[in-house]
Amino acid sequence: MILIVGGAGYIGSHINKELSKKGEKTLILDSLIYGHKEAVKWGEFIEADLADNEAIRNIFKNYDIKAIMHFAAFAYVGESVTNPQKYYHNNVINTINLLDTMIEFGVKNFIFSSTCATYGNPIEIPITETHPQDPINPYGQSKLMVEKILKDYSHAYDFNFVALRYFNAAGADVDGEIGENHDPETHLIPLVLDVAIGKRADIKIFGEDYDTKDGTAVRDYIHVTDLADAHILALEYLEKGGESTVFNLGNGEGYSVLEVIECAREVTGVDIKAIKEPRREGDPAILIGGAKKATEVLGWKPKYAKLEDIISTAWNWHKILHEKSKS
Repeated sequence: MILIVGGAGYIGSHINKELSKKGEKTLILDSLIYGHKEAVKWGEFIEADLADNEAIRNIFKNYDIKAIMHFAAFAYVGESVTNPQKYYHNNVINTINLLDTMIEFGVKNFIFSSTCATYGNPIEIPITETHPQDPINPYGQSKLMVEKILKDYSHAYDFNFVALRYFNAAGADVDGEIGENHDPETHLIPLVLDVAIGKRADIKIFGEDYDTKDGTAVRDYIHVTDLADAHILALEYLEKGGESTVFNLGNGEGYSVLEVIECAREVTGVDIKAIKEPRREGDPAILIGGAKKATEVLGWKPKYAKLEDIISTAWNWHKILHEKSKS
């Protein structure tokens, strides 16, 4: 059985679906602070917090866990700056609780949801796994701390890990069963689609004077189902005896804010209103990830690499979510 920690969240729920399609038995652990119980459509669900050591130990006592996938991090960058205590307690201390219990019960394989935020401001583009890691906020710091802990723990104890550093997760399940549903929402694509569906009056463009093709910031968007596929390949890599390592997960191609808005206009057929605002402090001009290592070692190749594909699946889910909210 595979334990998916944070499996009622955006990325975890998509991985649960893909694992279940492959016939894997899954156990979903989520505190439901940000996760959604209705997103757990496969496997078995347990509501608990990683801070509850007794609850975590009981899971390992009662279930035959062969691997862990860990997504239960708080991930709001701005909040991590104003409330770092919350982030270090949950993202670091609670992860140590999980690791200690895993070691106690002899689980050998651990997949960690990391982030490109561990790199900080880019020195070179595309960003590869060897790029210096210098986070500029507590969220990125907390993820880097866990990466370092994993390295030390796996060296000292009998388990291996893969840390997957995402760029911008986007899109939704192509069948429309699950998708992105954050509160508050901070990601560009769902915010743009909120305007298209009438939930917001406009989308704000923060900065139009970057050194990019159209002056707006460029980001690397990766479809959430492609992320899910990478996690499954990473687990297979470990199960075949692969050594602990890290991989970037991105498309290797960037899209500007204006390109995202224009693509959303084409997909939705709505003239989405955009308002220009000054730059936000700390926003790099370009963030693009190099995923060559994941391709070569894992055989991973994104299936939904086109921006139109990503936004189309997100728009389909957005409409479903909107209808549910009215009923």
